[in-house]
Amino acid sequence: MSQQDTHSAPLAATEITCDVLVIGGGPAGCWAALEAAGTQAKVVLVDKGYCGSSGATASAGTQIWYVPPDPAERETAMASREAMGGYLSDRAWMVPVLDKTFESVNRLADWGYPFPRNEDGEQQRISVQGPEYMRLLRRRVKNSGVTILDHHPATHLLTDDGAVVGASGLRRQAGGQWTVRAGAVVLAAGGCAFMSKALGCDVLTGDGYLMGAEAGAELSGMEFSSAYAISPAFASITKTALYRFAQFYRRDESVIEGAGSARGRSIIARMLLCEPVYARLDLAETEEVRAILRRAQPNFFVPFDRRGIDPFTEFFEVKLRLEGTVRGTGGLRLTGLDCATTVTGLYAAGDNATREPICGGFTGGGSHNAAWAIASGAFAGASAAAFARDNTSAANKPPVAPLPVVDQPRTLDPQAIIKAVQDEVFPLDINYFRTHAGLSASLKRLDDLWEGIATATADGATALQLRQAQAMVATARFMYRAALARTETRGMHRRDDFPRQDPAQHHRLVLRGLEAIVVRQEPVRPAGYAEAAE
Repeated sequence: MSQQDTHSAPLAATEITCDVLVIGGGPAGCWAALEAAGTQAKVVLVDKGYCGSSGATASAGTQIWYVPPDPAERETAMASREAMGGYLSDRAWMVPVLDKTFESVNRLADWGYPFPRNEDGEQQRISVQGPEYMRLLRRRVKNSGVTILDHHPATHLLTDDGAVVGASGLRRQAGGQWTVRAGAVVLAAGGCAFMSKALGCDVLTGDGYLMGAEAGAELSGMEFSSAYAISPAFASITKTALYRFAQFYRRDESVIEGAGSARGRSIIARMLLCEPVYARLDLAETEEVRAILRRAQPNFFVPFDRRGIDPFTEFFEVKLRLEGTVRGTGGLRLTGLDCATTVTGLYAAGDNATREPICGGFTGGGSHNAAWAIASGAFAGASAAAFARDNTSAANKPPVAPLPVVDQPRTLDPQAIIKAVQDEVFPLDINYFRTHAGLSASLKRLDDLWEGIATATADGATALQLRQAQAMVATARFMYRAALARTETRGMHRRDDFPRQDPAQHHRLVLRGLEAIVVRQEPVRPAGYAEAAE
């Protein structure tokens, strides 16, 4: 065949049948694949990038909510964030998540993860370094017999008679498409940071939310999505922990009183509405402390060193970079500890699933997020394998058309769509300091944008970009629809026009639909709320 014939020939397609399909190769996806494979299920894992090096965890160091099974320690751990999260968490979830995390992190140690040791020689299993962690997980997943398809982004779920029976997507390197028919599917494709350049997050565009919603799944907690991280204005590093050693300054080098990385972040946000803000890590006063910080978070310092800036002694401009649902708590609603969604055959884990059961309306980087990825991934993988085993005919049915029914390809500019949605979710005076007026106006523009792109398709390299743009618009609409419905301030959701927490709104907000998003209330009454609220 001539070279011209080769180029004009149709691209081959990948078609696979398996028991469990895992969409996403971060920690949640890897733990799901491991648990499913441990039941002797045939498992396929697809990743938009390269499993083990793409995503938020792979490029970061992260703490883990790892607590020994001591009653007093567990009680302290569970109580520590209940008030901060607006009492929307549930100890019926927290206990099994702590148990599974403790068990799984100990497995990491058995597999050879190099946890640091204290002066007594005891391993400190409360944090991991992303590169080593994900490299180890990829190796374990591969050795367990899981088929890993790197650079195979999923774009649509396959359904049959209301049940999810697989997915289809694109082959970024080989070209063409892939289809995997499965007895069950685990969505672990991460959250949505709206391509804000937050470290490791540009592959996290809300794809799982859109695919799940198209199949009929519900979402919960999407109003808790206004997570912004402190970042140097010139870099994507969003490691906020080190800013505990910082003071924040105006242009004239005067200190901004009350500004800080934790409770003083709103002060920074207010200041950024009208003028630039600068930082300096001058609370790390000794060379010993500075050396410890460099060892603990080496990649934090890389962009500074490249520019010849000493962040301990020199001022540098900072901004608040949106991390959205990656550090928020919203996602697909789960019906129980099996991590099933409201759609038969579809399970969710990690940032794709709402973290409200353990965090309520507030979380941050690492810690609870890392534990949730481990535990929900394991729960979802095991449950999906059991479902597939009990429904063996599902994966063997003839191919089904993907969701949704779409128009013919037409000319659209995905980058323009992405810019348009970023203009709605990045501004602090819309998304951080929320008001009815700001949210309503923004949501009207997002609804108009969605109407123009909802059923659009594209060919070739543009197809993935367009699908990501659609997912970001859908995610922003979920966020703001829920934010309008919660007329109070609770967790990370701040309403400037309703600055107090309202006891009458102690419920979760559940969303369903795409064209018309319907919001309903789901009551929650965890132990301890009534006494604390009074």
